Order: sequence, then structure tokens, then C-alpha cells
Amino acid sequence: MSVQDWFEKRKEAQIQRRELEARAEIEGNPDLWTKCVLCDTQLLKKDIEVNRNVCPVCNYHFRINAEKRIDLLFDKGSFEELYAGIKPTDPLKFTDTESYAARLKKAHEKTGLNDAVVTGIASIEGHKVAAAVMDFDYMGGSMGSVVGEKVTRIIEKAVSLRLPVLAVTSSGGARMQESALSLMQMAKTSLAVSRLDEAGLLYVNLLTEPTFGGVTASFGMLGDIIVAEQGARIGFAGRRVIEQTIRQKLPSDFQTAEYLLKYGQVDVVAARKDLKSTLAKIFAMHSGKSNG
Repeated sequence: MSVQDWFEKRKEAQIQRRELEARAEIEGNPDLWTKCVLCDTQLLKKDIEVNRNVCPVCNYHFRINAEKRIDLLFDKGSFEELYAGIKPTDPLKFTDTESYAARLKKAHEKTGLNDAVVTGIASIEGHKVAAAVMDFDYMGGSMGSVVGEKVTRIIEKAVSLRLPVLAVTSSGGARMQESALSLMQMAKTSLAVSRLDEAGLLYVNLLTEPTFGGVTASFGMLGDIIVAEQGARIGFAGRRVIEQTIRQKLPSDFQTAEYLLKYGQVDVVAARKDLKSTLAKIFAMHSGKSNG
């Protein structure tokens, strides 16, 4: 890109930003607009929603919940949810600033979900898959006993039905309120993935913003093919913890999907608008069927 092209592109973005901010100001109601996390542009919420929850100015991909993710990735009406009735318990009677039971109740009221993952059978451009879709809105997408159980069950269902598996991750890591019980889910889900591998079935990971901790260290990074959504942050420990440990400043793009692609830790990085077609091509290639 030439210097002139760069300035033209920047000028175009600034004009677009001013126009969007003007629209937001005209609308008047603060509930109708939000600010982009990356470029600080005031945006009408309806403009973001129309654009798949992606900033029209800087292309920042806003975090989305499991319901929206399912609508974007799978063929309309094809998602058949399984194991929705599995609910978490409070075996340790854990309490920090408030009880675990109270936190679970709040998370359910906020999301309508019983835990941080939705599992089921669906199709992507006609290709049938077993899927696990995590939801960060439920206690930061943390992995406790229910997440581990549902991910394991959907993989076992895939083995019995001879289906490929897609795991869509968005998680801060293991759920501290379940202590060692949550850490056990790392081994449990990893073993389930190994059974899928032994059955000769395809396992695809889709890493979204953010994917960290125990999920990254288990079923989140064991895929035969690992796809990451554009701009997603992916890692084990957080950036600040690593910097404090090694006492060095990390690159600005450290732990982004693009950084991981550069160093061979993921296979594909795709924009949200391209994810469905990208996944469809992957499943088509491994099914032996042409995707056009």
C-alpha cells in the first residue's frame, strides 16, 4: 500500500466515523448507541447488529453470545439442542464475596442458560456436525463440571453418529468456585477428544474472543484444524501475568489470532462474515463432498 493510499483510506474511515457519530447524536437516546472498544467511535447499536456485531469503521469484532453465534454459523432452523437440562450444583458450598449458588442464579437470569456451553446437532451449508458453543456471558464462559460433561457428551454422541465435531470456545478458563472439580474437566474433555480421534472423525476448533485458561489447555486447542476469529485474544495466562513473570514488555499483537497464525498455533484466521463459508469448506473437504 502506498503512502497516498494509506492517507486516503484513513480519510475515508474518519469521514465514515463522523457520519456514524452524527447519526448517533441525532437519535438522541443513549440506549440506542454504544462506543467501539477499539476505535472509540459512537455507533448505533442497530448498525453494529446489521454488520454481524462488527464495527463498520475499524472492523473490531464485538463479543457475541451463544445464541447469536448459532444464528450466524449454522443453517437456519437446523440446530437441535441436546443436554440443555444439565445444571450445575454447589458441592463445595463455595463463597467468596457472594455464594456460588447466588452467582449461578444471576448467570441464569442474565443469559437464560443453565451453564456456559450450548451443545447440539446442526448443519453448516448442509454438512451435519455435532457442536459445542460456549457463551462468555455466563460467568465468563468458565469451565466447570457441567461444561466438561456437556462437551464430553456431545463428542460421545458424535462418535455414535459418526459425525465431525465443532467446538466454539469463548472462556476465561476453569471455574474457581468448583476448585479441583473444574480442573478435572480438562482431562475429561481431552480424553473424549482422543476417542473422537481414535474413531477417525474430524474435530474442528473455532476460537473466539476470548479463549484462555483451562479451555485453551484442553479441548480448545486439540482440533485437527484450528480456526480463529479475526482479532480474538487467545492464550493460557493473561498478558499482564506473563509480563510480570518474565519482566518484559510483550508485542502489542501478542495473543491475538493473527499473532498465533504467524507462529503456527492456529491454521486459519477468518473474519466473522467468512466463518460459516470457511467452516463449510473444511467439512466439505473432509467429507469428500464438493462444496462448490
